[in-house]
Amino acid sequence: MASKTKRIDILGIATAAGASVRGCGMGPEALRVAGLLEALVELEHEIADHGDLRRPVAAVTTNPSSWRLPDERKADVLDLAARTSDAGYDILAEGGFPLFIGGDHSIAMGTLSAVSRHCAEKSKPVHVIWIDAHADYNTPDTSPSGNLHGMPLALLCGEPGFDDSFKGDWLGRIDPRNVTIFGARSIDREERRLLQARGVEVVDMRKIDQSGVVALMQPILKRVAAEGGHLHVSLDVDAIDPAIAPGGGTLVPGGLTYREAHLIMEMLHDSGVVGSLDVVELNPFLDHGGKSATLLVDLVASLFGRSIMGEEPGPVEFVTDA
Repeated sequence: MASKTKRIDILGIATAAGASVRGCGMGPEALRVAGLLEALVELEHEIADHGDLRRPVAAVTTNPSSWRLPDERKADVLDLAARTSDAGYDILAEGGFPLFIGGDHSIAMGTLSAVSRHCAEKSKPVHVIWIDAHADYNTPDTSPSGNLHGMPLALLCGEPGFDDSFKGDWLGRIDPRNVTIFGARSIDREERRLLQARGVEVVDMRKIDQSGVVALMQPILKRVAAEGGHLHVSLDVDAIDPAIAPGGGTLVPGGLTYREAHLIMEMLHDSGVVGSLDVVELNPFLDHGGKSATLLVDLVASLFGRSIMGEEPGPVEFVTDA
């Protein structure tokens, strides 16, 4: 049975610099307003809120429609990645559980780097469940949009095509064979080719429709547990069906249902192998009365032990072939 986390360290990364749609820089505060801290305190966790990392205030422009120049946005993404990596590394070194709240998905360049750097020192394998409608495995050469929130996994898995500005002591590396993208339903052609070549496991919505969440999650969790690994979960709001989570800038129809999303979180909690978490791409400007923010808070609470009856379930039984 999974034990409760002793300390959860919340770090906001308030940026939309990696995205094409403005607004998700307000995501961290929206999650707090929706009751994130209170939900975790109710579950008897010790909480430390480290506030938000954010870019320096940009100069006011007479052409606000430009949404700043790409080079400026890239510089913001990489500056925040380095600062996030160092802050997350310190949290892990002190024995905390880092809960990174964004912000667009480019923040994972820093969050996963922190996990990678910490685990490398412990000789502990890092596994990643990327719960997302998109694979985020483009490079600057393959990306149709050029938006950096579609590139973090490619950078972290060592794909070529990233210039020297993406390098530094802050950058960690992830084995692509230890990455599972869960809930995908929008992948670019060249991105698909890279995923297949590198051995990234992609659990798309068709597989979920055919086999169900339990059968697909169990082998992942069993492998992490068997290897004594650290599991990093990166949850993008657009993994969930837009009908119940409208507050994202890159929505795709046909996502996870309410119960599928909660079941994933509940299984992750029961496994006891999750060591860090991202919650990203919440855009309060596009949300409907806090609907998506409230759902994300509830999902986080499920991952940290909230259950319908307020009791711990029995251990997960992994199904194996005869």
